[in-house]
Amino acid sequence: MTGRLAPRGAPRQAPRRAPRIALALAGGGPLGAIWEIGALCALAEALEGVEFTRLDHYVGVSAGGFIAAGLANGIAPRAMCAGFIENRGDAQDVFDPAWLTEPAWGEYLRRAARLPWLAAASAWRAGVRREPLLHALEPLAAALPAGLFSSAEIDRRLARVFARPGRSNDFRALAGRLTLVATEVDQGRAVAFGSPGWDHVPISRAVQATCALPGLFPPVEIDGRFFVDGALTKTLHASVALEAGMDLVLCLNPLVPFALPGTAAGGLPSLLGQAIRTMIHSRLALGMRHYARAYPDTDIVLLEPEADDAVLQQAHPFGYAQRRVLAEHAYRRTRAWLRARAPALSATLARHGITLRTDILNEPGRHLVALPPSRRLATALDRLRGVLDELDSTLQSA
Repeated sequence: MTGRLAPRGAPRQAPRRAPRIALALAGGGPLGAIWEIGALCALAEALEGVEFTRLDHYVGVSAGGFIAAGLANGIAPRAMCAGFIENRGDAQDVFDPAWLTEPAWGEYLRRAARLPWLAAASAWRAGVRREPLLHALEPLAAALPAGLFSSAEIDRRLARVFARPGRSNDFRALAGRLTLVATEVDQGRAVAFGSPGWDHVPISRAVQATCALPGLFPPVEIDGRFFVDGALTKTLHASVALEAGMDLVLCLNPLVPFALPGTAAGGLPSLLGQAIRTMIHSRLALGMRHYARAYPDTDIVLLEPEADDAVLQQAHPFGYAQRRVLAEHAYRRTRAWLRARAPALSATLARHGITLRTDILNEPGRHLVALPPSRRLATALDRLRGVLDELDSTLQSA
């Protein structure tokens, strides 16, 4: 687990008014959501003085939007873990990965309906205009579906979840501000659902839009416009919260390039994954430096996995079978990161009335989910690694 505090000048006195705290969550597919839930569970129990279901502002992108919408609706990290990771609890709150494997039949039919005209256009270009075969076949590309799977179930299921007592599918009815960022396809610009002019869109529909990864899911139509994953324009979109005048912004980013041997040997999928993570993270690094300069009065805390995290490197980005192991891993690594940086982090959080509970962090035997016996050795080694990281950090500080 790595993290970053925005550089600060001389310590300043705590604000007299109640501090305004925001949470910004980046995307990362199912794996990213699992990591963020594990990390949030560790933060929720270690940070006294902050309730993650009662923050001033939530910003979510892609899979992070799914979690941000739940938190803004009062679903605590542990409850998310029960429904998303352990598949237990209230049946309506339990996540079923089968939601995301329904073929996009409507998209297939719409594209197929255009095939006769597209084929005629290709035949005309080849026979009449005598164009090269590859050029003549170009019109047929429009018959390819824009996404393999339907994301409509995300909208339907979340609408039911947010319709329960004490929750809302309306941005305007929430106690805290929620912003879900998607990318408008035709103009290539970011749209912040929940902001004025876009707060009439149901939250469940906005989550569907920000999670619409191109190629995997078709674009989502809202008010006659089409939207896809918000990560296409920016990794974190924390500026939405910073511009609102927050005092503390907690940022979670699950996607980092791995500095481990064997990446090239993994073939094309491994290379493409590393390339995507590298581009996303380099863009985030530039953004964090800009935030530090542009918002010097705001504390920014960034948490993300370590570059040498072999457990995450070997995990499938869209895998769900190992969710318990990966969530437990994120939980333990977050606790180790908090322990290792307790002195500096405690001072930062204290400015906002938050206490870092080192007694909880040092309590042995704490775990998030029950693991099978075969994972106990790996868990013990992970705990040992956390202790060594903490020792290394202490020696460097000294």
